[in-house]
Amino acid sequence: MISLGHFLTLGGLLFALSLIGIFLNRKNLIVLLMAIELMLLAVNMNFVAFSHYLGDMAGQVFVFFILTVAAAESAIGLAILVLLFRNKSSINVDELNALKG
Repeated sequence: MISLGHFLTLGGLLFALSLIGIFLNRKNLIVLLMAIELMLLAVNMNFVAFSHYLGDMAGQVFVFFILTVAAAESAIGLAILVLLFRNKSSINVDELNALKG
């Protein structure tokens, strides 16, 4: 039988993996966006696990809102990434300092 601790451990491992991905790879913008999405999915797994074990649907409803925001964030982020690649011919984060104010 899979307990709540198993789900929380897996969610924690996914969250830690995404943090490692963000801090180790600060050059490629696509990998950074994927690490942020993995972080959101780890949090969503914890919400669903708590919702299931507590018998409350509020966590699962909250996950739908998070997934909606994550989908919009991905679409806008990839659109900005395509525009930056067209203008600069690179997706290296170090070379994209034109947005500094």
